[in-house]
Amino acid sequence: MEGEYHNRAMPLASNAMRSNGTPAAARRSADAFRPIAPEAADMPLYRVVKRALLQAIEDGAYPPGAALPNETALATTFGVSIGTLRHAVDELAADHIIVRRQGRGTFVATHNADRFLFQFFHVERSDGLRESPTVELLSFERARLDDDAALALGVGAGEAAFAIETRLSLQGRAVVYDRIAIPAALFKGLTEKRFRERPSTIYHLYQTEFGITVLRAHERLRAASAERNVARVLALPHGAPVLQVRRTALTFGDKPVEFRVSTVNTAHHDYVNLLTRPT
Repeated sequence: MEGEYHNRAMPLASNAMRSNGTPAAARRSADAFRPIAPEAADMPLYRVVKRALLQAIEDGAYPPGAALPNETALATTFGVSIGTLRHAVDELAADHIIVRRQGRGTFVATHNADRFLFQFFHVERSDGLRESPTVELLSFERARLDDDAALALGVGAGEAAFAIETRLSLQGRAVVYDRIAIPAALFKGLTEKRFRERPSTIYHLYQTEFGITVLRAHERLRAASAERNVARVLALPHGAPVLQVRRTALTFGDKPVEFRVSTVNTAHHDYVNLLTRPT
């Protein structure tokens, strides 16, 4: 679960700003892109457009919070119809990579509390009440990746990592115990102080401080019984039934950047996910 919500205002990433405070990417034009030769495309044109936009975002030409050129300008630059351009933009919006703001334009999505709550946090009270959890940092330390974490992250066992434990509470009740492993090589300079004092979610910290945007996650769920340390953290009897969620967070190119094991007390809360038909 990505339950790392705080009530302070979320700042823009400093590397996305010019000295005058104007988002750098917002001052770019469609000239950052090149026309597409339809005869050279080995896939539908909208996918070529989507790939070009995605590459510009991944490369940092349009950082989080930056405005993309308007759709008419982009369609003209790519040499495609406005319908083709909008098909590509629609898919990027569905993937939460960009966001449309009525009357303002299209922007590269940032990780904030709303995105965390509706895209990455799936626990709600049994009566349907959904709200952001209160989070307590239990531990933060340098460690070595164990076999499970290394396999999920696609690196060698024993590589340097940060091991983080948090407890998430809802309605005053401890509900989720998170154990997080992230490769130290991807998060150079991360300290307990920086982690503890982050102004927003963990994924916002990854994005703004380390240039790592979590786009999606792969999860496996299983029934389990509370081990002693889990029972202690969640104030449960030893052996009580719990739900275990093993999540690998993915960035561009489906590269894994975080492995998380969440243990959920389902006595009063459910794990809820909305299933949609693939487009």
